[in-house]
Amino acid sequence: MLRADVTRVTSLDALLPPAMARRAEAVGAAKSAMDAGRLATLAVLAGSFIALGAIFATVALAGGDAPWGSTRVLAGVVFSVGLVLVVVGGAELFTGNNLIVMAWAGRRVRAGAVVRNWTIVYAGNFAGALGVALAVSVARLHESGGGALGTAALAIATAKVRLDFEQAVALGVLCNVLVCLAVWLSYSARSTTDRVVAVVPPIAAFVAAGFEHSVANMYFVPFALLLTHVDPAFVAAHAADPHVLTWGRFLVGNLLPVTLGNLIGGTLLVGLVYWFVYLRPGRDGRDAAETDVADG
Repeated sequence: MLRADVTRVTSLDALLPPAMARRAEAVGAAKSAMDAGRLATLAVLAGSFIALGAIFATVALAGGDAPWGSTRVLAGVVFSVGLVLVVVGGAELFTGNNLIVMAWAGRRVRAGAVVRNWTIVYAGNFAGALGVALAVSVARLHESGGGALGTAALAIATAKVRLDFEQAVALGVLCNVLVCLAVWLSYSARSTTDRVVAVVPPIAAFVAAGFEHSVANMYFVPFALLLTHVDPAFVAAHAADPHVLTWGRFLVGNLLPVTLGNLIGGTLLVGLVYWFVYLRPGRDGRDAAETDVADG
């Protein structure tokens, strides 16, 4: 009996999906019960972390003559530092928190608690990302590389505000499927190394493919918009079409549809699917045996 207990405590085996589902449900319940002040603070941190990853990705995309695909893969890999900071460092990210729907489906939290969490976290993420965008614009980081970084940033933002509504929704769905899968995979982890290895590939994939992440866009587009005030001459000289960079086009034409797409992808295509498979009432007892094996 003692040996079994020791084995359970010291096992380094990754959790199997049934145990991951229970962990996801428990995490969702805990997130929903968090007090507003703590939740908002952690949300600001997450928005800042994602913005830092976005800066890193912009650097990777700026200048150079590398092939398009390899450059985007590199940008995706370095962008993943943002979600690594969220998952390992501890922060509250709106897109990842879409998995709270698993706790709601299991009747561990009420719908109002889920909406409260998403609202506070979304606002906090926006504040954090916007704060980093403001700091970077004041620091005149756009002048780095002889203006290459600023040119890349303007190109990224312009491409985002030019998306059709339906296209932005679809790209948002695809993005948050991968983001929530990254968070889902991290629930299997027994160590920090496990978490990092689980997070990087899905995040690198969504960036490389050009999918749309609402919180990342809270940095990418505002940074370009702030440049129109900080250095209008630079924008006029380096933006392909500076007239499309407006707050209205960003908030209504990009952030709104991308957020809707993120919600669909995270809640319906990941959270509720895994709840249905592993946690729904009436399932057979095989998952309980799998959980015992996963827990060592």
